Amino acid sequence: MQKNNKDIKPIHVIGAGLAGSEAAWQAAQMGVPVILHEMRPQKQTNAHQTGYCAELVCSNSFRSDDAEHNAVGLLHAEMRLLDSLIMEQGDKAAVPAGGALAVDRDIFAENVTKALQNHPLITIDYSEITELPDASWGQVIIATGPLTSDPLAQAIRAETGEDTLAFFDAIAPIVHAESINMDIAWFQSRYDKAGPSGTGKDYLNCPMTKTQYEDFIDALLSAQYAEFKDWEKDTPYFEGCMPIEVAASRGKETLRFGPMKPVGLTNPYSDEPPYAVVQLRQDNALATLYNIVGFQTKMKYGDQVKVLRMIPGLENAEFARLGGLHRNTFINSPILLDETLRLKTKPHIRFAGQITGCEGYVESASIGLIAGRFAACDALGLEPKRPPETTAIGSLIGHITGGARAETFQPMNINFGLFPPLGKDKSYAILPNGKRKRKKGKDKKKAYSDRALHDLEQLYISEETYRTKRHA
Repeated sequence: MQKNNKDIKPIHVIGAGLAGSEAAWQAAQMGVPVILHEMRPQKQTNAHQTGYCAELVCSNSFRSDDAEHNAVGLLHAEMRLLDSLIMEQGDKAAVPAGGALAVDRDIFAENVTKALQNHPLITIDYSEITELPDASWGQVIIATGPLTSDPLAQAIRAETGEDTLAFFDAIAPIVHAESINMDIAWFQSRYDKAGPSGTGKDYLNCPMTKTQYEDFIDALLSAQYAEFKDWEKDTPYFEGCMPIEVAASRGKETLRFGPMKPVGLTNPYSDEPPYAVVQLRQDNALATLYNIVGFQTKMKYGDQVKVLRMIPGLENAEFARLGGLHRNTFINSPILLDETLRLKTKPHIRFAGQITGCEGYVESASIGLIAGRFAACDALGLEPKRPPETTAIGSLIGHITGGARAETFQPMNINFGLFPPLGKDKSYAILPNGKRKRKKGKDKKKAYSDRALHDLEQLYISEETYRTKRHA
């Protein structure tokens, strides 16, 4: 017999970022009371600007929404099938972004906050937790993210006996749309690809000649950068969110094969193909703000303005936010957490989100989603259902709870490389002549996705509900 809500001890979720917000929502939706602890706005981090839950401090993009051929898009689909609050509000706050799902960050965070505040089983406590809660608290989920406050981080280190790993995560600049020179910049998605909220003309493109590109790289490499404290100097960067100047230092052509690649774009103002292209993506629903894609930077503000205004089309750019840098922390999850994300030395405590070593908005939220469900199952006396490793969520959990090597553990985005092999029955297509052909490229990715969605449906969702949601 299921317990009455009043008889169930509340789950405590520490941190109201993407993971914490999702964890609180999932547990409450299962009928378990939740106390969500958030220190903002009373105490801010170096990167946050508001007191909203699920505030996005870096890009406004949830990345690809292609559920058939992209692991991130598959993760989106899995989360939607599992009634994710983050995906529901992300879809409602969507702005054009080609094949990606990008959101108006203010609308998104405000709506997530309202949903949590209005849930009858969720109480938000705006205070800082500085120590690891003891067992008298009952079920606890720590989802303080990559910006965990120093007192709690120290408490985690003291308990685990392991050095907390860390990396720098840089923030891209945001430009006022009205200050962009539209006699130079033009709207086009790479290869004219239109996504769920786009038209195929969802990015602003600023072209560079070879001379302009080389001058830009020289200025970038000679700019002044923020000073590091002694304890920060040996902290590695995460490869997926590397400051642009660090990438440029690896070779002058590096950026032309990265965020400034000119492929799939046609300049309507010139017959000469661009040597390099800087892209800007819409950052809010009003289309008044655009962020410079892939331009995370640690340049000092004065030099940053000078260097960025060397980009054709941005010569008079006005910035709503300049790029910055913050230090991210995460635990060595493969040796510290069990298969349901519990801290082995204190099993009443779970970890969720980026602090576990997953990287990315939706990756963080997905781990929060499953942590909330795990904790709710414990509170209700039910057996937690761990997603199969053939799913995107399951493969992420598998990676951070033992699939990765602890001695070299680093943050990881979702990718098909984390999934188990397809097996012979799914690795080949049957040709009209009866012969078999090994699946490659998009066909292989679609096979991964089809298997994941099928296996998730078998575990969680009735066939009728699954079909309704998948084909809605």
